[in-house]
Amino acid sequence: MKKTILITGAGGLIGTTLRKALEPTYTIRSFSKHPIPEVDAVVADINDIEALVEACQGVDSIIHMAADGSPRASWDSVLHNNISGTYTVYEAAARAGVGQVIFASSNHAVGNYDLENAPDIYRTGQPLIDHLVPVRPDSLYGVSKSFGESLGRYYAESKQLRVICLRIGSITHRDLPPRHVPAEHSYHESPERLAALWISHRDLVQLVEKSLEAEHITFDIFYGVSNNTPHYYDLEHARTTLGYQPQDGADVHDVFVPESCER
Repeated sequence: MKKTILITGAGGLIGTTLRKALEPTYTIRSFSKHPIPEVDAVVADINDIEALVEACQGVDSIIHMAADGSPRASWDSVLHNNISGTYTVYEAAARAGVGQVIFASSNHAVGNYDLENAPDIYRTGQPLIDHLVPVRPDSLYGVSKSFGESLGRYYAESKQLRVICLRIGSITHRDLPPRHVPAEHSYHESPERLAALWISHRDLVQLVEKSLEAEHITFDIFYGVSNNTPHYYDLEHARTTLGYQPQDGADVHDVFVPESCER
C-alpha cells in the first residue's frame, strides 16, 4: 500500500520538484498558500491549524517546505511563515497522528561557519562542517531554521513524532550549478559558494526518498548537497545512516572568478 505524503509549500521550486518525482511511488497531497495550476491542493495559510489537521488525516509523512526562503526575509515574515508556521505543522502532525515530519532546514542555520572561513572554505572544503556542530545562523531566516530543528527535536522526544531535518544547500530552476561570479557580490550570493552548496534535483529527490523510508530514525539532521568538488558540508552521515549516494556534483574550481571581483 502506498504511503500518503503531505507536501507543504507544494507550489514552490522544491515542492514542485518533489511532488512530480514522488507521485509514482506515493500518494501525494499538496498544501499551498496559493492555488497550483492543475493540482488539487489544499489552499490555506500555513498557520491555519484546522486546515492542516484536516489535510493530515491519514497521512504517513509530512514534507514541510513552506517558508519565506529569503536570507533577507524580514522579522515579521520569518515569524509568521517560518517560526509560527513550522510550529503549526508539527502541532497539526501530532494531533492527527502523523508518523513523520521531514523539515526543510537550511545551510543558513550554520551559515556563519562558512562565512567566517570564506573564501578558502569554498575552494578547499575545509573545515568540514558536520551535523554535530552548534548552530550558527547567518540571518533571521537561519534563526528560523535552527528554531525548526530544535522544535522538531522537542516533538520527536516528547510527542512521538519522527523528525528528519534536511539542511538544504543551493537548488536551481535549471538544475545546473552556477558558473560565473559577478564583479561585485556578497558571499551569500557568490556562485563559488553556491557551487559548493549545490544539490541537483535528482539528488534532492533521492535524499527525501531515503528519509521517507527511514522509519528507524527518531530524530536526525542531514546535509542536502550533491557530491561537489569540494564540499564543506558533511555527506558521510547521510551515506551511512540513510544510504544516500549523490549522483551529481559541481566542480567549484570551474567557477570563473574575474580579477576585478571584490572580496
